[in-house]
Amino acid sequence: MDAHAWDERYSQNDLVWGSPPNAVVVEQLTALPHGRALDLACGEGRNSLWLATRGWHVTGIDYSSVAIDKARTLASRSPRSVRERLDYRTGDITDAEWGESYDLALLIYVHLPRSQRNHAVRRAIDSLKPDGILMILGHDSSNLEHGVGGPQDPEILYTPEDLTHDLADAVRIDISERRLRETEAGTAIDALFIGRRPTLGTEVNRA
Repeated sequence: MDAHAWDERYSQNDLVWGSPPNAVVVEQLTALPHGRALDLACGEGRNSLWLATRGWHVTGIDYSSVAIDKARTLASRSPRSVRERLDYRTGDITDAEWGESYDLALLIYVHLPRSQRNHAVRRAIDSLKPDGILMILGHDSSNLEHGVGGPQDPEILYTPEDLTHDLADAVRIDISERRLRETEAGTAIDALFIGRRPTLGTEVNRA
């Protein structure tokens, strides 16, 4: 799906993903001290806005200009202190510039072909501070046969094992697991991966 197709999808009146933040994002990040966060393919900004309300300074990037406009509109209803912590930008996460020294990078339901995904993820890792956190959450490959919803193209799905294989040399892995998610249509299967950029001289995931 290209940017034009996403623009059309985001042009509907209702929020595509709703306004509450993703439940797993809340579960995993609530206890973290606030810092600087990067939200890649942020859509209408539900996770970015939640982080900003908790004191994070957030850069949210999405290649749908319609989604970014909606994110800004949603943020405009928040207190000034929250709005000032949000920086929304239109851009392709495979080549957009977003700076560095982030404490957290999110890729929540970002589905790209494997080579593009790895490129975007490694760019995100490079933008983290030492010990900065990478969080990836998306539809698991097994969701095609055993779950509900989500993309139906196996080329853009992944498993925790895929992410571990692709990123074991780049981050210290904290979590790599499948998650079940109850929806109105049934049980969906997600893949969750959380890792940290190693500090200087730290060995990464060696047996």
